Amino acid sequence: MTGFLTAGIIRTALEVGLVYSLVALSLFISYSILNICDLSTDGCYTLGCAVGAVVTIAGHPFLAIFAAMAAGVCSGFVTAFLQTKLGVESILAGIIVNTGLYTVNLAVMGFSSNVSIFGTDTIFTLFGKLSSSKAFASWSKLILLAAIVLVVCLLIRWFLSTTLGLSIRATGDSPAMVRASSINPAFTITVGLCVANAITGLSGCLIAQYNKTCDINLGTGMVTIALASLVIGETLFGKRKMMARILGMVVGSCLYRFIISVALRLNVPTEAFKLVSAVIVAVAIAAPRAKELVAFKHKQLNAIRERKSMQGGR
Repeated sequence: MTGFLTAGIIRTALEVGLVYSLVALSLFISYSILNICDLSTDGCYTLGCAVGAVVTIAGHPFLAIFAAMAAGVCSGFVTAFLQTKLGVESILAGIIVNTGLYTVNLAVMGFSSNVSIFGTDTIFTLFGKLSSSKAFASWSKLILLAAIVLVVCLLIRWFLSTTLGLSIRATGDSPAMVRASSINPAFTITVGLCVANAITGLSGCLIAQYNKTCDINLGTGMVTIALASLVIGETLFGKRKMMARILGMVVGSCLYRFIISVALRLNVPTEAFKLVSAVIVAVAIAAPRAKELVAFKHKQLNAIRERKSMQGGR
C-alpha cells in the first residue's frame, strides 16, 4: 500500500480531505441537525473561494478568512429568508440561491472565470516560514489545516451545547415542539444556516489559498462530495455522542479523498469521478441496511440449522 500510495499522495489526500471536511461539517449542521436540504452549498463554496482569493490578492490573507465566512453568512441568511419568510421549500430555496450566486461569484472575481493568487502570501506560506526545517515545510499545510479543523470541531461542539444550539437541534427534531416552547423556529433555522454556510465559506477560502487559484466552476458537485463524507462518517460512527459524530465527518471526508486517490492511481478517467462519488454515496447509504440484512440472514440460517438438529434428534 505504501508503494501504491506514496507519502506525498497520502499527505495531499489528508490536506484536501480536511478542507472538504469543513463542507461536510456544514452539511452536518444543515442536513443532520436542522433536517434541511441546503443545495446552495456549491455556490456558497465558490463564493468563499472567490472572496478569499480577492482579499488575499489585496494582501490580507488572514482577513480573507473572515471575509469569506461573512460572505457565507450572507448566503445562508438569504437561503433562510426564502424559506422562513417567503415560504419557499428548502430544496427550491437552495437552488434559487445557488443559481443567483453564479453571477455574484463572477462579479466578485471581476467577471473573470478564474483568478490566480500565485506570488501572493497565503496563510500556508506564512505558516511555513515559521521554521526553516524542510520537514516542517513539507508538513506545515497539514499541521495548519488540522489545527483549523480541530478548532472548528470544538467550536461546533460548544455551540451545539449552548441554549441556542440546543434550540437549533430541537428545531430539526420537531419544529412544532419548538414553537410550542415559545421559540421562533424561523430564528433558529436562520442562525443554523448562517453558521453552516459560514463554515462552507471558510472551506472555500482555504481551498483558494491552498491551490492559489479560484475557478467559477470549483464548487460544482460539492454537495455530492460533502454528502459522501457525511454518510461515510455516520456509517462508521453511527448516532453516538455529538463530538464523535462531528469527528466522524472529518474521518469520512479523509476516507473519501483516499478513495479518490486510489481511483487516480488506478487511472480512472477524471470524467468518471462524478460516477465514483455517486457509487461511494450509494454504497455508504446502503451499507447499514446491507449489514442488517446479512445479520438477519445469518440468524435465519442458524434457526434453520437448530430446527433441523432438533428434528434429527427426535
